Amino acid sequence: MLSVVLGFVKSFLPAWPEWALDVLIIMTILLVLTGFLTSFYENEDEKQDKEFLKGSTEGSKTETTTTTTASAPGAKDEDQTSKMQQHHQLLTQYHAFRFKYVAVYSVIMLADWMQGTHMYTLYMSYGVNVSALFLTGFLSGGIFAPFLGSFVDKFGRKRSCIVYCLLEIAINVLEGYDNFTILLLGRVMGGVSTNLLFSAFESWMTTEHRHLGFPEAWLARTYSQCSILNGATAILAGVVAQFLEDALGHIGPFHGAVALTALALMLILGWKENYGEKQQGEHQQSTVVHQFLEGWKTTIRDSRVWRIGLIQALSEGAMYTFVFMWVPTLLSLDFPGGVPTGCVFSSLMMAITMGGLLFPPFQALMTSLLTSEAGSSELCASVVYLVASAAMAIPVVLLVPGSEVIRHRQEFVLVSFMVVEMCVGLFMPVAGTLRSKYVPDALQGGILNIFRLPLNAIVVSGTYATNVLETHMVYRLVCGCFLAAALLQVTMIEGAMKKELTAAAATTAAKSKSE
Repeated sequence: MLSVVLGFVKSFLPAWPEWALDVLIIMTILLVLTGFLTSFYENEDEKQDKEFLKGSTEGSKTETTTTTTASAPGAKDEDQTSKMQQHHQLLTQYHAFRFKYVAVYSVIMLADWMQGTHMYTLYMSYGVNVSALFLTGFLSGGIFAPFLGSFVDKFGRKRSCIVYCLLEIAINVLEGYDNFTILLLGRVMGGVSTNLLFSAFESWMTTEHRHLGFPEAWLARTYSQCSILNGATAILAGVVAQFLEDALGHIGPFHGAVALTALALMLILGWKENYGEKQQGEHQQSTVVHQFLEGWKTTIRDSRVWRIGLIQALSEGAMYTFVFMWVPTLLSLDFPGGVPTGCVFSSLMMAITMGGLLFPPFQALMTSLLTSEAGSSELCASVVYLVASAAMAIPVVLLVPGSEVIRHRQEFVLVSFMVVEMCVGLFMPVAGTLRSKYVPDALQGGILNIFRLPLNAIVVSGTYATNVLETHMVYRLVCGCFLAAALLQVTMIEGAMKKELTAAAATTAAKSKSE
């Protein structure tokens, strides 16, 4: 029966190899199942809000006619109702704010994925030095990273997001010119825009979240939503970009990216400006040099900050190295009928989306293990990096010369790739939560760009390693980076719990003193 259903579904799909269609269908089923099961999970305050709304629609209870019965208990009920009303209003405002941010995030990531998936083929069609162009982009990002973040904090996060959009529109226009010098200029600009993408937007969202008075715990929900949408837009980008390429040639996806970035620019104009300052107008008194120096001082002096930065560099550096490796690795395994990269890419992006969907219940599980929210994000990250490391250990073993005789070698490697991508979907929201937790608001733009220095160094080293080392050795490096990130993250769990205990003791002491 199952084979009949699968055969019917496959009749509507392209004539890809049987194994690739099986993977795509299995991942689709798992994604739908994950979405269905996680839909039953609700945060505690979301549950309480629904119960409050349900109680409000059913009407209040019958009031007593005597004044003696409506004394202290009635006052307590009214106080509780007032608190629930305030909570409901705050939650409604948060949902509106989150929608405003993720709408821009989705459009920006869709545009980014569309150009990213077709940049290599476009450059190949021009017959230029592809490696030189990609390396220029990474070097540009590394050179501008230490200084760019200070400008973000000084001149405003909204303005920086607008600059990003203008740069991306210009870059995608330049991609249409078959001229190496012009393309090289585009890659230099691309290094700047990439730094803005991964600092200005997140800095604006985190600071605005706090300005509006939303609880810190709600930040994780926004990051989780972004992780889900990141995977979803990647899947959509593959389809839309292919349609545009068929209609307009290799440059088609880049024209589409221009239109999407222009749309994002229009949406950003509706945002409020923020600088991460503690007091109104504080940014006007500081200079770019001051912001730059403060960012570096904070990073060096606070071990929690530089550890978060190093963890990010190790985990994301490992991820980007894996991105360079998965296509040639699968091609080397001689899958029957070849490797339809678009089909496998969609399956991998489904795994990322599953990770984003699983994050809220996964974090709740980690919180229950610690019996406290303090340290739960740190524990989440440690477990995710450890699982990613274990997944990357599989190709380390199965790609050693002579391992061709191992049965189901191809299947094991493919499954390990899906697991590591699911871990990416999990560690994206938890890493964002930890950055917002430890990086000061006023210095977020600067410090997030400082974090990109070691990241770019690891990515460049990983790219170089793919050319000089055997495949299994490159995966050993990836496995080691994830393991190092996990071990470094473990060192922060105890500190986070101690901090909460100290804060709780101080609060208790203050209360007893006031009484």
